[in-house]
Amino acid sequence: MTDYIVPVAYDTLEERLEAMDRDGFVYFPQLIKKDEIEQLRSHMEALEGIPESFDQDSTRELNTDRYGSNAPFLNKHINNCFNRDPFFLKYLDYPEIIDVWEAMHGSDCHVIAMTSWITGPGRPDQELHADWQPYSLPEEYMQDPRVKMPNYISTFHVYLDDLYEELGPTKVIPGSHKAGRKPKKGEDNWNGQTAKSVMVKSGDATIHRAEIWHRGSANKSNQNRYLLQTACAQRMITQKFPPYLSRFRFNKDILAKATPRQLRMLGNHDRGNFD
Repeated sequence: MTDYIVPVAYDTLEERLEAMDRDGFVYFPQLIKKDEIEQLRSHMEALEGIPESFDQDSTRELNTDRYGSNAPFLNKHINNCFNRDPFFLKYLDYPEIIDVWEAMHGSDCHVIAMTSWITGPGRPDQELHADWQPYSLPEEYMQDPRVKMPNYISTFHVYLDDLYEELGPTKVIPGSHKAGRKPKKGEDNWNGQTAKSVMVKSGDATIHRAEIWHRGSANKSNQNRYLLQTACAQRMITQKFPPYLSRFRFNKDILAKATPRQLRMLGNHDRGNFD
């Protein structure tokens, strides 16, 4: 049985939206080129963790409780990248990606999170999970082709390595966003399918729905794995920019370099309901 997925690319917006509805994710081969990959790696490495922003920038912390491992490993997970370095602004409305986002989430969609994630050798498997399950329905309703559930949140992944099994590829169960629920603890399959590795190359990207069942897998290699994640949502979904209770502040120097659309993606909306 094949234990990996070679993702299929689609050229038109209509096909990409159909893939999101059918599979729960869509693939963009070689979205970013070699020079930009090298620049992005460098800018990710330069970021420094801020504990108040829930950043993780350590080789030892959070091993047992969060990851189920006592072995030290590099885990550099940095929030709010767009607010740390203007280089990251482009990933708020990246070409091709923004078209899918606006078609799914509306022309007034916005980014709710952007994280840089570098994971080193020794990082163990994650549990199979869904990032968010906004509704629960019996599976037979979710499988009914007449039922079209709104897509509230999706995440843009930029991969900066040629993935192979030992490096810890993302594993997904295609179509599992239609399960109508999150996976239970310890559950490893849905509808007869187990999670399979998504084999991508450096510079490839995906967008996946928040409800799809997926997990990060163990890094058993001798190299670090680089991933940039940007989550986009319908405007009514709250932005996740820690620290909270009004302690987060936009960097005015970076805002001055943002385009009007990038500012909207950061929350500079026209007045609407509940404003």
